[in-house]
Amino acid sequence: MIVDLSHRITEGMTTYPGIPGPALGVHLSREDSREVYAPGTEFHIGVITLTANTGTYVDTPHHRYAGGADLAQVPIDRLADLPGLVVRAGGERAVTVDRSLDVRGRAVLIHTGWDRHFGTDAYFSGHPYLAPESAAWLAEQGAALVGIDSLNIDDTPPRGERPAHSILLGAGIPLVEHLTGLAALPDEGFRFHAAPPMVAGMGTFPVRAYAVVP
Repeated sequence: MIVDLSHRITEGMTTYPGIPGPALGVHLSREDSREVYAPGTEFHIGVITLTANTGTYVDTPHHRYAGGADLAQVPIDRLADLPGLVVRAGGERAVTVDRSLDVRGRAVLIHTGWDRHFGTDAYFSGHPYLAPESAAWLAEQGAALVGIDSLNIDDTPPRGERPAHSILLGAGIPLVEHLTGLAALPDEGFRFHAAPPMVAGMGTFPVRAYAVVP
């Protein structure tokens, strides 16, 4: 079974306050393409303008650190076909991770349920986040990737620090934010995928995140 874990990207959507929504356009319409191709053959070639932090997306080390690995440099085995583990938050804002869990080499997905607010103003304030001490522990234990179904893996006070980003990306661990549908996953025993295109010089990009559950 495949479980889709991504939000749809739609015209003008707001993922994070202050970040412009995507704009869809057309490079070649079906009507105009009839002048280019053989009779009865037509195509649509679209254009999209979007900020990299749109929808469900991956952060690579380059997002936080100028010398960090970008989308084209992070190894594919840190983004796809990873053994997955779900951490169920208990309703607290600062989510902690049980230190008895075996997280080494795994995609650790933090299920808060905050995705139920996606697309509403409630999504943007008071959101759950990963406690900095748990971010440090995940880095020490060698997690392969960390994801969350919330606005941000960090608390987001104005002009605030971003300790989880700094710790995890500093350790070369990709992050996936704005996940959805984690309630449908078992606690473990699935494979997680969230690979972006290989865009050199960019640190963040939308992904089609999903899990394969036996």
